[in-house]
Amino acid sequence: MASDSNMDREMILADFQACTGIDNIAEAITLLELNNWDLVAAINGVIPQENGILQSNFSSEASQTGPYGPHSQSEATAHTPSAPPSSASASATASSSSSPPSSSSPAFCPVQPSRHIVERQSRMLNFRVEYRQRSIEVVLEDASTVGDIKTILETELQVPVSKMQLKGWKSGDVSDSTVLQSLHLPKNNSLYVLTPDIAPLASTSQSSSAQQGSSSQNYLLVISHREAQRDYSLNFPASKTIQEVKRNISDLTNIPVRHQQWDGWPATASDDSITLAASGISYPCHHLTVCRRSSPALTVDQTDECTDVHMVSDSEDDFEDAPEFGVDESEIFGMGSSSCQKSPMMPEDSENEGDALLHFTAEFSRRYGDCHPVFYIGSLEAASQEAFYGKARDRKLLAIYLHNDESVLGNVFCSQMMCADSIVSYLSQNFITWAWDVTKEANKARLLTMCTRHFGSVVAQTIRTYKTDQFPLLLIVMGKRTSNEVLNVIQGNTTVDELMMRLMGAMEIFSAQQQEDIKDEDEREAREMVKREQDEAYRLSLEADRKKREAQEREEAEQVRQERIRKEQEEEREAIRLSLEQALPPEPKEDDGEPISKLRIRTPSGEFLERRFLGSCKLQVLFDFVASKGYPSDEFKLLTTFPRRNITQLDPAWSLLEAKLFPQETLFLEAKE
Repeated sequence: MASDSNMDREMILADFQACTGIDNIAEAITLLELNNWDLVAAINGVIPQENGILQSNFSSEASQTGPYGPHSQSEATAHTPSAPPSSASASATASSSSSPPSSSSPAFCPVQPSRHIVERQSRMLNFRVEYRQRSIEVVLEDASTVGDIKTILETELQVPVSKMQLKGWKSGDVSDSTVLQSLHLPKNNSLYVLTPDIAPLASTSQSSSAQQGSSSQNYLLVISHREAQRDYSLNFPASKTIQEVKRNISDLTNIPVRHQQWDGWPATASDDSITLAASGISYPCHHLTVCRRSSPALTVDQTDECTDVHMVSDSEDDFEDAPEFGVDESEIFGMGSSSCQKSPMMPEDSENEGDALLHFTAEFSRRYGDCHPVFYIGSLEAASQEAFYGKARDRKLLAIYLHNDESVLGNVFCSQMMCADSIVSYLSQNFITWAWDVTKEANKARLLTMCTRHFGSVVAQTIRTYKTDQFPLLLIVMGKRTSNEVLNVIQGNTTVDELMMRLMGAMEIFSAQQQEDIKDEDEREAREMVKREQDEAYRLSLEADRKKREAQEREEAEQVRQERIRKEQEEEREAIRLSLEQALPPEPKEDDGEPISKLRIRTPSGEFLERRFLGSCKLQVLFDFVASKGYPSDEFKLLTTFPRRNITQLDPAWSLLEAKLFPQETLFLEAKE
């Protein structure tokens, strides 16, 4: 029974938001609780009866045919693209004023388009293109190409497409033939045009400069909350509308926009849709006062005193009889809960954390602008590695931002805190910022699993203890040698100054720890450097010893080789000498009766060789004799004393007589050069 009751209330809440255009869930729940969850009474309490979404005067014919006949106005509405929630009541007002309802006219309520109609509709994309002090708004279907955008810009800027470079795409440079649908773009996009081949204009008009300057201004609104006796100092860009300011104050004070009573707005700020720059408020600071309207019904004097408070019908019984006509409330309003919900920050079925973070960043930029912290795209483990496990000088704190769309503090915290220039700059310089959306239970369970794996069960249990209204949360995590420590958990109900002070406090603790880590790391690196130098010196010493040993071994091997060669040569010489000595004819005797030549040969060492030869002996016998004594003719030459002749150059076949070495001669040996 309890689950059925919760489902009924969820349906009532969805229908109530669909018909009233109230995006703030807390505000919608408050209005329903004031009316005891009576859907019809709550709608009548928000929208006046004369401008209401429903009419109570059903006829018997309407009850028989149902509220959605074949030619009813609601059917026509169902076949048109759904208008923004803020324009729902305006459309209904225009319809009722142009043709007052008769007793037979059916009830009018926006109807959610059927599924097959939605699928056939093209998605419209908005592009804001900047070019040299000019801003061009382009609206195209996602079936168009990049070239179609350039064609439109060519007409507006008078710049040829061939000289135009369209930049600012999230996925890098794209070609003109790229279809916009393939880029998966958000609804609102910002681009800029570069024309490097076209020289810039020498000057711009003074009016354009002034307009650009005013749009870039920031206004400081000091808003006093009377009941709480508290002042809020909030920075808003000049492009913010008064309606957006009031919605942010609604999140801070829990006063719905329709129940806010303001003092301090200029007379020119009569329309909530105008921007702060055009509202006429003081620059750079303007003081305002807000309080809750005393009663739902306003008198004429109160209306004059507070012009921006919406009229609320005091009739609560207009639709009490609606069920008697057989019309179910869910059919009357005909819109599912999805039509009034924001696009989720993070899809529930992402395959990996990187894709989920890409979607989160794109949706965050679409809601709150491009000025926001740089969210780390990757897993929580990768973010921890990036923050904690580099060199001590490069380490940073890890800021884990946990978002919940169901919290009333979400919009204010994101727009006022997370998008503040000082916070963005400080987080970018000192933190690795990782984000996750816990709106969906599946995503929350996935986060708790990751936290348990990386930080332990204590952190996961801490996150579980926080209620939805305490979100968003900003967890400041510091890496230590043995484990990771959560230094601070910052809740959504804070101010920019408090947030900055707590971030700076965490940074002081981290800086002290970082200095110790840097000192330890430097000492460790110094020790490792000394060890490396010692190891290198030892290696060089071993290398030198090895080279010296190898050189010595080579020298010894060469000596052995030379000695072997020398011995071989000596053995060869000795063999030749012996063979020559054995081949010499015997020395003749002096009394043989034949001519005998007596030769005396001086060696290089000073010794003399003497021998007798027959005069008819050939010179070759003389050469062999000298060689047998160790003086071969290829190394030594045999010379006469006077006149000096080189006998080794004569024909070895000559006889001693022919060589004139008879009867006796003194010769000497000389080494050849």
